[in-house]
Amino acid sequence: MNEINVINLNSIGLKENIFNSLLELLRRTSTELTKDVTDILYKAYDDEVEGSEAKYAMKIIKDNLELAKSKSAPICQDTGTVLIYVNHPVGFPQREFMNIAKEVVIRATELGYLRQNSVNSINQKNAGNNIGLGHPSFHFEEHEHVNENEKNKIEIRIMLKGGGCENVGMQHSLPNITIKANRDLDGVKRAIIDVVAQAQGKGCSPGVLGVCIGGDRSSGQLESKHQLLRKLDDHNEDPILDKLEKEVVAIANKLEIGPMGFGGKTTLLSCKIGHLNRLPASFFVTVAYMCWVHRRQGIELDKDLKIKSWLY
Repeated sequence: MNEINVINLNSIGLKENIFNSLLELLRRTSTELTKDVTDILYKAYDDEVEGSEAKYAMKIIKDNLELAKSKSAPICQDTGTVLIYVNHPVGFPQREFMNIAKEVVIRATELGYLRQNSVNSINQKNAGNNIGLGHPSFHFEEHEHVNENEKNKIEIRIMLKGGGCENVGMQHSLPNITIKANRDLDGVKRAIIDVVAQAQGKGCSPGVLGVCIGGDRSSGQLESKHQLLRKLDDHNEDPILDKLEKEVVAIANKLEIGPMGFGGKTTLLSCKIGHLNRLPASFFVTVAYMCWVHRRQGIELDKDLKIKSWLY
């Protein structure tokens, strides 16, 4: 039987290393967009018509990105729900990691990388440190290593999901007579486009969609957000879904909703679609809407829990 490698995060050296690694990851996630996102945003800026409101909106977006990066300041005043995804080996101490990550969130709030946005839903009180029930939100996945070199690999991704774009996400249950959506891929496409059409400029378009076909209500929500971790310039491994992703973006950008709802050529930057098995009685299409401030970044750690490489 293979020996399980248990990491002791409470040892002084390792705790300090992973604290610093997570703090830098959180800083960069809040203040800098990754190249796959900025490339498509700059292209959208170039594509909009000179003198149009859409061009003006995209220029503000472009200027804001460059200013935030140069000042190491949050790109948006809504620094969002902190979603932390950990892909880890057998024996990874999840509880110890969560405790350290919460300390990092507190420190990041003190430094201004995060605003004091997390509020108690019952008494409306703000602890001022972004710590509370369900926040930050942790998601752990134990990986199956394919070779000895990957046995102890640890990857951590952070996504900052703003409240405005979260508001315009939606879950359709098919069939839906109102939008003429049956339980097929055409119905799925209609359901996704309906979400974009209802959002209009709300949610700070141009947006990015994460979609899950199937699952139950809760698993569909989780998978739709997980799709937002993909690179915007990747290709779906499923050729059917790859085609559907491109069709959704093309159709949405013909709606002329445009940046911030001012009209224009760019309503969607990208669409990423996954699927889960479903029960015969249910057919959900779940759409997570991400604003143009598509903040997500990731790191791989080395054996000392320092940053080995960036994932985006």
